[in-house]
Amino acid sequence: MDGNGRWARSRGLERFLGHRKGTQATIDAVEVGVNLKLEHMTLYVFSSENWGRPSKEVDYLMNLLIEMVVKEIPDLMEKNVKLKVIGNMERLPEKPRASLQSAIDMTANNTGMQLNLAISYGGRLEIVDAAKSIAAQVAAGTLKIEDIDENVFAKNLYLKGAPDPDLVIRTGGEFRLSNYLLWQAAYSEFYVTDTLWPDFTKEEFLKAVEFFKTRERRFGKVLHE
Repeated sequence: MDGNGRWARSRGLERFLGHRKGTQATIDAVEVGVNLKLEHMTLYVFSSENWGRPSKEVDYLMNLLIEMVVKEIPDLMEKNVKLKVIGNMERLPEKPRASLQSAIDMTANNTGMQLNLAISYGGRLEIVDAAKSIAAQVAAGTLKIEDIDENVFAKNLYLKGAPDPDLVIRTGGEFRLSNYLLWQAAYSEFYVTDTLWPDFTKEEFLKAVEFFKTRERRFGKVLHE
């Protein structure tokens, strides 16, 4: 969800206001996902690299996260959305971590779309953590080295074997993965738009969906001679 800072700067506003404006785009995206009956939606909220931003901005983002979670819980419950978090939650300050855990617990029995929030997340970190988990299982004797394959590896990632994303949407005109779902996005379709995240409306989301419908999924295979 890229472009909050640029959106604010282009209007002579503080970066913080760009982040706040971007929350509406997040709410709209979730609503579209629910209406489309998606099984999963993953939003890249805060990367492991984002901890390097100025402390004032990080503090604002953490407080905004708490505010959004508390505000949106009733709507998530009404929409039957199940909330998950991927990333290193232990690095979060106590209040946002507790707020997120409470939301995860409250929505745990919901059976609709699973909304995955990537917070303090990095794709390389996820792969390293999966490798450590597999190594521990081998050391404990519960897994044989010869049994390790792609399926076993996927089950040790943060979402533990959830389906790979069909579509990755990148706003703000950036043509890079930015350490996002590096394992899972191997055969995802990519949709890049110059639209900055605060301007990413429901209509913009549906444009991405229409683009996806035009794609022929090959997964490395030759489907037609």
